[in-house]
Amino acid sequence: MKRFLSILTLLALMTVSVSSFAQEKKPDWKRWHYLSEEEMHNTTRGVNFVQTDPPTGTPRFVAEFEPMQGVLIRYPLGIPESLVVQLANNCHVYCVVSSSYQSGAQNTFQNAGVNMNNVTFVNAPTDSYWVRDYGPWYIFEDREPAIVDNVYNRPRPNDDNVSGVFANFWNIPMYGMNLEHTGGNMMEDGRGHGVSDELVVQENGYNEANVREKMRDYLGIDPYHITIDPQGDYIAHVDCWGKYLAPDKILIARLPQSNPRYQYYEEVAEYFETTNCCWGYPYKVYRVDEPGGYTLAPYTNSLILNHSVYVPLGTNSTYNTNALAVYQEAMPGYEIVGVENNNYSIGWENTDALHCRTRGVMDFDMLFVDHRNVIFGEQEWQESIPVVSKFIAYSGEALKADSLLVYYSIDGGAYQTAHMTPTGNPDEYVGYITGYQGGSEIDYYVFGADESGHRYTQPVFAELDPHHFTMEQHEPAGELIITPDTLWFNTVTDTQSFTLKNETNNAIVISDILYDQDYHLMGDLDNPAIPYTLQAGQTVTFNVVFDTPLFPPAKDGTYYIGEVKLHTSIGERKVTAMLRKNIWDLGLTIVGPPFIYVEDLDGTEAILQNGNFGTHETITITSIEDTGDYPILVYELEHQLPYDLTSNEYFTINIYPAMPIGKAYQNTTLIVHSTDGELELYVSVNEDLLWSVSEIKNEISIYPNPANGIFTVESANMSHVTVYNLVGQMVYDNATDEKRVSIDASTWNSGIYMVTITDRQGASFTRKIVVR
Repeated sequence: MKRFLSILTLLALMTVSVSSFAQEKKPDWKRWHYLSEEEMHNTTRGVNFVQTDPPTGTPRFVAEFEPMQGVLIRYPLGIPESLVVQLANNCHVYCVVSSSYQSGAQNTFQNAGVNMNNVTFVNAPTDSYWVRDYGPWYIFEDREPAIVDNVYNRPRPNDDNVSGVFANFWNIPMYGMNLEHTGGNMMEDGRGHGVSDELVVQENGYNEANVREKMRDYLGIDPYHITIDPQGDYIAHVDCWGKYLAPDKILIARLPQSNPRYQYYEEVAEYFETTNCCWGYPYKVYRVDEPGGYTLAPYTNSLILNHSVYVPLGTNSTYNTNALAVYQEAMPGYEIVGVENNNYSIGWENTDALHCRTRGVMDFDMLFVDHRNVIFGEQEWQESIPVVSKFIAYSGEALKADSLLVYYSIDGGAYQTAHMTPTGNPDEYVGYITGYQGGSEIDYYVFGADESGHRYTQPVFAELDPHHFTMEQHEPAGELIITPDTLWFNTVTDTQSFTLKNETNNAIVISDILYDQDYHLMGDLDNPAIPYTLQAGQTVTFNVVFDTPLFPPAKDGTYYIGEVKLHTSIGERKVTAMLRKNIWDLGLTIVGPPFIYVEDLDGTEAILQNGNFGTHETITITSIEDTGDYPILVYELEHQLPYDLTSNEYFTINIYPAMPIGKAYQNTTLIVHSTDGELELYVSVNEDLLWSVSEIKNEISIYPNPANGIFTVESANMSHVTVYNLVGQMVYDNATDEKRVSIDASTWNSGIYMVTITDRQGASFTRKIVVR
């Protein structure tokens, strides 16, 4: 690991180390700040600590700037009551309090105006209010929450027991890491990087290898940056001079050059400015000025809680204003809150302030966006840039597949989105940035959401401070060639193919193929699996199937125009699908089966439809004929014949039982004559119904049939006779009360004609006659 200690500093530390080790019998009182007189003579620490094996799963030590469900404080308070009010308006407050103090805590909070719906009291005895130092260290072991306990570096058994209290409170595992440590001397980035100063080595027998091993095995911290203590004060806690603001951002205090400690702060700042963060480039180091001396300026001892930062204010207003401005610059979009503490007994100190007295409680159900291979600097030219990220939904809920996105802006333009699809590796997805030119400046961030309602971005600042890279200068060469670019479909269930050839210099990823659902196009089951990587010079063929069609709206021309969309790493491409309109022309059709059953006196209905969905040609219904030997039906038409039925229009025939003949079900056939030809409807009438209605006693006769000139229509109950030809034209129409009507057909064209007879009760019957 890169170390930043100078040779002189290393030699000095070695001297101190040997001297301290030789005089181990004498306690180092400076490192035991805040100790009572009794504690100063108590060298026992961790009396109730229980060591365990490390987690068997992969541990992830959650960073302070990640989503928090709550914040831990202790009562009696070490922070102003007004701050408790603000914290309870941000998230849930978990207050450790002994049972004897709980009523007092409740009254204090209520009187201060704290939202008590956001407060939970956890009963346990404590020795101090520095919950940052002794509070639980939360981790995820794979996808489950857990706590890591360590030996608290103070002889305070009640404080040291608090991790176990919360392991029981949450009913989650607790692992015992046998290291003497303290929360104020630990900061982590949530991606496996951590920082402490040299105190952690000193307090663990100067066995640095053991320290690093434990931090890796129990917390997943590797690399572990162990620095000098630039403050050089008794406490030696990293949060008194530095702070992680994001995985790639660190805040470090700065003193005036005249201050004797100035060089040590600069040494630490230079170390991080030349050390890579977890994303592969050097940390962005932000500096917050402190006046030094006894002027209060505890700015790095702040609390990040969700999208708010609570910054302890000092005694110099100019330095206060500048410190808040540094936070705002480093954390755009966050609420930066300055917090005063003028209570004499618990006021802030440069070595102990707001951070020391609070501790975040991670959101056990958070969504973690882990885009580890961040793209930065100048990139070698490629047609598209893959952005790979893991999405971990700790809630256990499913990810929203349509909400895993890469947002990107090219040369300062509006943000575009690229949907991310699975790579095949666990929890890993990829999206592609495309459409840039050589020399383009590209900003981007990754967004995810899950079904539990959790959302997260990386970076957390999104477009306010996105990832950034530059594409090298490049002259485009080659293209993705599609052959043919138009597919012609002339029959239903037709299959056509197109071929892609990669004539660029780089691989092209086909991430998705969208088939036009308006026209029921689909890919063949034997097509290559998507996503598909097409190497430079390679070809691939895809089959497109035109399946059972849906019915699109009318358009002009002979063909409907559909499309197949290809989402590729060099942008969207399209293949046109031309579908002949008359593929959809079904003519006059029956809605439902052609078998119709009349079961009761209410009758039933037959529904016809003009199925010319392609050409939209009108069909004329000219007449309807009952072909049975005996009329057993009465039917009513929705429209008077002849009737022009337009495309997609319906025509209803209401059918009723008419007269008895025979036994059981009686069968007949209705023939619908139209300009589209003949359509047959097969009708069965329950014979029980036939005796329950009035009888038509007189048989209808038409003779001679075929006819060479005059023919006769005979029925005892006639009121009207009408004759139509097969194209729906009426050639004869006569009202009559006679039993016999003679009709002259000598001038008619030869062919089939439909004779409709209406009786005096309004029932109509149709018969067919052939004229020669």
